[in-house]
Amino acid sequence: MTTEHGRGRFFEDFTVGDVYQHPLGRTVTQTDNAWFTLLTQNTASLHFDQHYAAQTEFGRPLVNSAFTIALVTGQSVSDISQNVMANLGWDEVRLPHPLFEGDTVYSVSEVLQTRQSRSRPQVGIVTVRTTGYKQDGTPVITFRRTVMVYRRGHGPTIPKVISE
Repeated sequence: MTTEHGRGRFFEDFTVGDVYQHPLGRTVTQTDNAWFTLLTQNTASLHFDQHYAAQTEFGRPLVNSAFTIALVTGQSVSDISQNVMANLGWDEVRLPHPLFEGDTVYSVSEVLQTRQSRSRPQVGIVTVRTTGYKQDGTPVITFRRTVMVYRRGHGPTIPKVISE
């Protein structure tokens, strides 16, 4: 058995201005929205009560915004944070348009900034702007995210089985 470092980008692979169209879309179901809302003890009826939501200007349940940020962050992992040491935060989170059950979410990220860590030589810090949008191209969330990413040759390794 041999070992290799994780898949995905390392700090050295990021260049300011790079844009990554994340490969996976995801259709949000009623079950996704209800379970996430109840799991997080969010009691806003707008997310899980059809009758209540029908009386709002939206006419139907809105997808929980915490689910939206979790989903779009998850979609970006293969390109942005597969080799993460730590997630440092989200800033400037905006929800410009509603997301509804049955919508499909896609996402894209742009590298805004990279810098070496001053305190940890094995990592660098990367800041991206990520946008999640639905099937018709309407943006449903934007945010800046900052992560500490391992430099090539550092961090945990993943076992790789080689058959002979």
